[in-house]
Amino acid sequence: MNELVKIIKDAVQPNFLNIKSSLKTYDRDAICCGSPCWRWAYHALHSADKWFINPGDYEEPSFHEEGMDNPDNPTSVVLSDEQLLLYLEHIEKKTLDYLDTLTDEMLYQKPDNCPYTRMELVLRQFRHLSFHTGMLNGQTAVATGQFTMWVSDADKYVDDGIFVGRYRKGQVTL
Repeated sequence: MNELVKIIKDAVQPNFLNIKSSLKTYDRDAICCGSPCWRWAYHALHSADKWFINPGDYEEPSFHEEGMDNPDNPTSVVLSDEQLLLYLEHIEKKTLDYLDTLTDEMLYQKPDNCPYTRMELVLRQFRHLSFHTGMLNGQTAVATGQFTMWVSDADKYVDDGIFVGRYRKGQVTL
């Protein structure tokens, strides 16, 4: 039985739903720490794509430009939100397919050409993706006064909107 892999798979799906909600609500051109928010979104997605499975065996997406994953680096590529959402779909499918190939025992092993175990890679990407999702959602809350919907359990998620309510003086109203 692959109990740990099942737990990971059940937890990674809400992570992807949360970044998807962020991409549907954020102001892509708002500046955060010197770069437009869409660059931070790409940074988070690219990291999940590269580091969730094995950074030592990774092929950049066709639209990627050297250094584009660092929001501080200039780039001639500008991705639309539609492109970012399609990239997210690709990453989610790739990740879920990968998890289907794992056993619990494999989580303790390091992939080829990688200094981290599979479990370390998973945990690092959970942390990183959640951090940047929260960063984007914070920008949205400040700009709009609304919280972006946050999913805890994928099987309980109903896609009936992207905002949970208004933020007013420290309270959420539904």
